Amino acid sequence: MITVALPKGALLKDSIRLLQSVGLDFSAFLDSSNRQLQIQDSNNIAKALLVRAQDVPVYVEYGQAQLGIVGYDVLREKKPKVANLADLKFGSCRLSVAVKASSPYRSALELPAHGRVASKFVNCAREYFENLDLPVEIITLYGSVELGPITGMSEAIVDLVSTGRTLQENGLIEIETLFDSTARLIAHPLSYRLNSDNFYQYIEQIRAAIMSPV
Repeated sequence: MITVALPKGALLKDSIRLLQSVGLDFSAFLDSSNRQLQIQDSNNIAKALLVRAQDVPVYVEYGQAQLGIVGYDVLREKKPKVANLADLKFGSCRLSVAVKASSPYRSALELPAHGRVASKFVNCAREYFENLDLPVEIITLYGSVELGPITGMSEAIVDLVSTGRTLQENGLIEIETLFDSTARLIAHPLSYRLNSDNFYQYIEQIRAAIMSPV
């Protein structure tokens, strides 16, 4: 039986809708009264795990799930040993550098050397500023990183942006984009090579589904 790791949060509804289109129904996860973290689809041919988005590639890398759906941002940050099979064309957002609108900075290179940047995406932020040859201190935050510049703890943040509304409401503006992100289909490399549980058929069906007009 094939196991799929699904992300809690913003990608879940579209992930379930996509899998339903290929005959795998995990819509029970959308029931607010459901507390199960592992369920079988209605046809008993596959099961799904409901996990934090950041944990999806971990379950896939270690073989507890053969397939997973996760944002490209998580793959860039964690660099897991998984096969990145397809861009699923939903969950669009971008990882950006943002500062207070009232600050003098309008590009990343204008930030002060050895200044502070707050982020959940520590590895992505560090790699970006190293490539710019701009030494900065990366401050790891797990909550509302917008508070970094607001409180004066940091000059800038590196964070995911979708509509930009949260930044705007907190007096921040984007000054650079590191990369764009969408949901991706990932697989356990060995399971993929061996075609475990004959899941090539699901991969090809998913690829066909994302290419079909809505």
